[in-house]
Amino acid sequence: MFKTKNAILFSLLTASLLLAFVLNLSLGQVQIPLKEVLKSLTGGVANKDTWEYIIINFRLPKAITAALVGIGLSISGLLMQTFFRNPLAGPYVLGLSSGSSLGVAFVILGADCLPAFLGDVLRSPYGIITASCLGSFVVLLLVLIVSQRLRDTATILIVGLMFSSFTSAMVSVLTYFSTAEQLQKYTFWSMGSLGNLSWANVLILAVAVLIGLVLSIFSIKSLNTLLLGENYAKSMGLNLQKSRYLIIFATSLLAGSITAFAGPIAFVGLAVPHLAKLVFQTSNHGILFWATILIGALLMLCCDTIAQMPGMDFTLPINAITSILGAPIVIWLLVRKRSLI
Repeated sequence: MFKTKNAILFSLLTASLLLAFVLNLSLGQVQIPLKEVLKSLTGGVANKDTWEYIIINFRLPKAITAALVGIGLSISGLLMQTFFRNPLAGPYVLGLSSGSSLGVAFVILGADCLPAFLGDVLRSPYGIITASCLGSFVVLLLVLIVSQRLRDTATILIVGLMFSSFTSAMVSVLTYFSTAEQLQKYTFWSMGSLGNLSWANVLILAVAVLIGLVLSIFSIKSLNTLLLGENYAKSMGLNLQKSRYLIIFATSLLAGSITAFAGPIAFVGLAVPHLAKLVFQTSNHGILFWATILIGALLMLCCDTIAQMPGMDFTLPINAITSILGAPIVIWLLVRKRSLI
C-alpha cells in the first residue's frame, strides 16, 4: 500500500512537472499555442519563425535553468537540514547564498583592480562559478566549525545569519568603491534572473548540478544514518569525516553554481524539503531525494511562469516571486518547528 501510494504520488508529480514545463514555454509576453510548442519540442518547426526563435533561443534554456535551479537549491536544503538536524537550515538562512554573492561581488565589482588578464579570466563563466562556489564553501565550512561547539539549533541559525551579515557588509564596502556600470550589473544579478543564460552557460550549470546530485546520491545512506544522531552513526561504522566533507562539497557546488548564474534565490532550499516530507510522509532519503527533485523543479517552473506575467510587457525578478510564495511557508514552518525537529 505504501509503495503504491508513493508510485501514484511520483506519477502525479512527474505529470505536473511536464505540464508546467510546457506551459512555461507557452505563456509569456508572447502567447504561443501549446500545439506549436509541442511541435517545436518534438523536432518539428513552429508555424511562425518568431515563435520558433522564442522557444528555442529564449524560453527553452530559461525553462531548463528554472528546473536546474529548483532541483539544486532544494537538494542542498535537504542535505543541510539533515546534516545539521535543523528544520530551518537552508542555503539562504545559513549564509551560503550570501557567501556566493560575496564571491561574485569580488568578480563583478573588484576584478578591475586586478591585472587585465586575470580580470578577464575571473569575469568568464568559469571564473564566476569558481568564485561563487568558493564563497559558499568557505561560509559553510565556517558554520560547520562553529556548529561543532554549539549543539543548539537556534544558535547555529544565528551564526549563519551573522556570517550572512558579515558578507553583506563586505559587499557594501565593494559597492561603495564601484562604478555606476558595475553597480547596475551587480544589482540586476542580485535580483535573480533565469533568462540571461546562453546555451553554453546552461550546459556549464547542468554539469555542475549533475556532479552535485551524483555526490548527493552517494550521501543518501549517510543522511539516513545521521537522522539517529552522530553516536549511532559511528556505531554503525559510518565515516563521519568523509561523509561530512562529501555533503559540504556537494552543497557548496549546488548552491554556488546556481547563485553564480541565477543570482541569490531565497526560500526554495528551505521550503521544498519540508513540502516533500509532508507529501510523502517519510524521512527516508531514498524517497525524499527524488521527491525533492520533482517538487523543486515544479515549484521553480511555476514561479518563473508567474514572473513572466503572461500578457504583460514586463518580467518580475524571480527572487521576488519565490519570496512572496516562500515567506508564508517559512512562517508556517516556524510555527510548527517543534513538530519538525
